[in-house]
Amino acid sequence: MGKVMDDKEIKVDSVSLDEVANETPATEPVMEKTENTEIEKLNLQIAELNDKYLRVAAELENTRRRAAIDADAAARNRAMSVARNFLPVMDAVTAALQQNPDDTGILAMSRAIDAACANVGMVKIETVGQKLNPQFHNAIQVIEKADTESNTIVEEMQAGYMFGDTVLRPAMVIVAK
Repeated sequence: MGKVMDDKEIKVDSVSLDEVANETPATEPVMEKTENTEIEKLNLQIAELNDKYLRVAAELENTRRRAAIDADAAARNRAMSVARNFLPVMDAVTAALQQNPDDTGILAMSRAIDAACANVGMVKIETVGQKLNPQFHNAIQVIEKADTESNTIVEEMQAGYMFGDTVLRPAMVIVAK
């Protein structure tokens, strides 16, 4: 019996040693796995937060850009509105100049108006001698003219103006047939 007991004791002792030997390595990987999963979770959380931050920063930049574009468009629209309201004054000065072409006061006023318009980007559309372009010219009459090429502007009835690349008012013209 002693032998059996000794064997049992040996078996128990050896099993105990094996279990202890097996438990120690088994416990360490579990701890490492737990630590790794926590690190992975934290890395994922960092990646998500970084992505959210980048998206918010991009949206903020887009909002700033859109606000600047909107402000520029509003300023341009206001300037064009003022320019449109100024067109009758320019027409009156042109008519006065046609009536009194030698009047130095009207000439000076005409030059000052032209210079002020050029400074803000408002220019007169070229007409007489040009080919008819429906984007810039409004043909109100067609006449026969033997010495002039067809669709050539022969007379300007009302000046047309552009503000930058936008037509404020097309020129009213007479075109050769």
